[in-house]
Amino acid sequence: MNVSAAPHVRSKDTTSSIMRDVAIALAPTLIFGIWNFNRYGYGLNAFLLIVICVVFCVGTEFIYEKLMKKPNTIGDLSAVVTGLILALNLPATLPLWIAALGSIFAILVVKMVYGGLGQNFMNPALGARCFLVISFAARMTAFPAEFPGVSVGVDTVATATPLTALKAGATVDVFKMFIGTTSGTIGETSVVAVLIGAIYLVARKVISLRIPVTFIVTTLVFVELFGGHMGDMNYLLAHLCGGGLVVGAFFMATDYVTSPITPMGQIVFGIIIGILTGIFRLFGGSAEGVSYAIIITNLLVPLIERFTMPKAFGKEAVKK
Repeated sequence: MNVSAAPHVRSKDTTSSIMRDVAIALAPTLIFGIWNFNRYGYGLNAFLLIVICVVFCVGTEFIYEKLMKKPNTIGDLSAVVTGLILALNLPATLPLWIAALGSIFAILVVKMVYGGLGQNFMNPALGARCFLVISFAARMTAFPAEFPGVSVGVDTVATATPLTALKAGATVDVFKMFIGTTSGTIGETSVVAVLIGAIYLVARKVISLRIPVTFIVTTLVFVELFGGHMGDMNYLLAHLCGGGLVVGAFFMATDYVTSPITPMGQIVFGIIIGILTGIFRLFGGSAEGVSYAIIITNLLVPLIERFTMPKAFGKEAVKK
């Protein structure tokens, strides 16, 4: 370890204070999601999904540490944040037991088995979401929707999201996507609500803009170049506002544990996620792609940091 010369600055931030700020920042998105899907009769289920995810994430961590006779860590609030982020990625129509299963998977398999907070190799919430998509594909893509060409009532469930319709050649309402009154998961529909939380995190210096900005810009550039709609601003804005791009950029890709610590590494990290998101959206079978892009790039973080770690000041070069 190369330690710089004194003086050293000690931050007042703690894991629990950072996680508390993230939970506060997620509140506008969660509240809007409950309101949005309440219009279709799924507001209560959306609320219960959020509660179930938090309770089972915290409970799984508590029970695991009790059984393994390890120090209790639920006070750091990381399990609470994992539950909230997982809930953001679930459709409001999902049965509660599936959310509980995903929460157990997130904490037990992705987090605790690898040593707990700071040791997991991918974002636990996104790992759980991908597990649920693979295991319960129909349930995870069943959204209440109000879309051109799709007749939907309170008791009707459709699988169309704005990006799905866009990929099929339909016209989408970008303003509705920006506000959030569209179909999708509980927390991905409203760009406004996400940005309110993002501004809070940036103001509190919990996250920097390197990863979110490079991620979003790279995705939009890729879509512009290879999407076949050069110069179509509505098409470009639809990709910006849809598919959880903004919530993924600010709340998932910026996870401290699974993202690079070096400034240059964070830029490279964001660029790779953006390219993968563009590939998955334009050339993959799904219209989405943010979750898979992030967890795949999580696996590349050690390699990214190896090549972007700055040399210690005053360190001599190896003589050949």
